Amino acid sequence: MEQRTIIIEGKRLCIGYKTGKSIKTIHKDLDFALRRGELTCLLGANGAGKSTLLRTLAAAQPPLGGRLELLGRPISEYSERERSRTIGVVLTDKTQTGGLTVYELVALGRQPHTGFFGRLHRADKEIIEHALHSVGIQNKASHYMAELSDGERQKAMIAKALVQECPLILLDEPTAFLDVVSRIEIMSLLHRLAAEEQKAILLSTHDIEQALILSDRLWLLTQGGGLECGITEDVILNNRMDSLFEGQTERIRFDLMHGVFSPTVEGKKSICLKAENEVLCHWTQNALNKQNYFCLPPSETGLPYPTLEAVSPREFTLSANGKTYICRSFDELLQKIACLP
Repeated sequence: MEQRTIIIEGKRLCIGYKTGKSIKTIHKDLDFALRRGELTCLLGANGAGKSTLLRTLAAAQPPLGGRLELLGRPISEYSERERSRTIGVVLTDKTQTGGLTVYELVALGRQPHTGFFGRLHRADKEIIEHALHSVGIQNKASHYMAELSDGERQKAMIAKALVQECPLILLDEPTAFLDVVSRIEIMSLLHRLAAEEQKAILLSTHDIEQALILSDRLWLLTQGGGLECGITEDVILNNRMDSLFEGQTERIRFDLMHGVFSPTVEGKKSICLKAENEVLCHWTQNALNKQNYFCLPPSETGLPYPTLEAVSPREFTLSANGKTYICRSFDELLQKIACLP
């Protein structure tokens, strides 16, 4: 496999900000790299420093120490115009763009190449048309931004970043205010654009489920542990996801099988569960966990716990206290479970 080009790289980077005459250090000794053709998701609890890191990468604030290199050059050596041709930024905040058409907004992304009063030439218009088509809103080009849904508006902002022709695109919570369908669409779109347009794309997100499914690499940022980077599956199977919410692991846990965080089961009681398939097992266990039951595998040693065989969502066999009950729905099952001593 060919080694992908590094677009931006941090070496022992120190990030933070100045408050008056004092300096507030958020993180130090950060090492990372973003590569062309990859989607990377930045995950972390609120207050972990995600926004500070993104602002530093976007050159909106200087690093406090270490090295930050963009295409092999210190980012501090870039002029503002050079940076605008190299780094595209998409923010969550809804800007006042309602009076612009989608085409006009996207065309603004060509300013680093044409200048503020520059005229759009044929090549510029072709780039704009390609970006609109790439994000799937070419049919909305003449619509006003105010007429778009939140998901469509976000696609327009991504198209605007694309026409800058930047090798690096940074996005701050691009799915924060979107419904589930739009979140999946935007994340899938960014993964496809990273590969097809050969961009290095980094986004911060709290949408952990989609990040685990679609990101090529993960960056885990924690207040005490700094930044941990790796291929998504390496991070997951090396049991690093539980470090994401340090200090809260007694209340929540990461489910390796299903790739989600869930509350820790208190488990005041135990039950032996046998199920016909993985899906039925998962949702039966989910129902029992909410009733404070630990679910154990079928036992050959005759432990003194109730046993439950889930044959289908309409057939459950519960054995407890020398009696056997047949339940025909989860509703019936939970009512019977609630009556057990």
